[in-house]
Amino acid sequence: MLKSIDPILTPDLLWLLASMGHGDDLVVVDANHPATHIARSTSSQRLIQLPGLTMEAVVRAIMSVYPLDDFDPDPVRVMAPVDDPDRVPDVQRAVLAEIARANGSAMVPGKLSRSDFYRAAAAGFGVVQVGDSRGYGCFLIRKGVIS
Repeated sequence: MLKSIDPILTPDLLWLLASMGHGDDLVVVDANHPATHIARSTSSQRLIQLPGLTMEAVVRAIMSVYPLDDFDPDPVRVMAPVDDPDRVPDVQRAVLAEIARANGSAMVPGKLSRSDFYRAAAAGFGVVQVGDSRGYGCFLIRKGVIS
């Protein structure tokens, strides 16, 4: 255990976050996502699995140490629901609230179609798969710099 570090931030997850550079995308996905397949295509080829946790708990822990890219107009992107791209699922609402709390302001995420999200995720740095089974818990979170 480390002082002031959320225990959700496992050694492997901390390595992944610390290894990222500004502009790299962290892929955070729910239990339904084909994370093993996508992770093989990422820069790090790393998959960190956090079973038994909610998406918002994991993102809250990540955002406690993760600088959000404030140079990018869409530093957070989500997978839009296939049946209704304008709908904001509860899991996305909860995670965006955690990101807003950490960032100090609310934001409207960029929305990607399912196929565009998969392509963007494969180009990310690494994948964190949460045990949360709520659909559309799929996020790309771009790393910024600490100033």
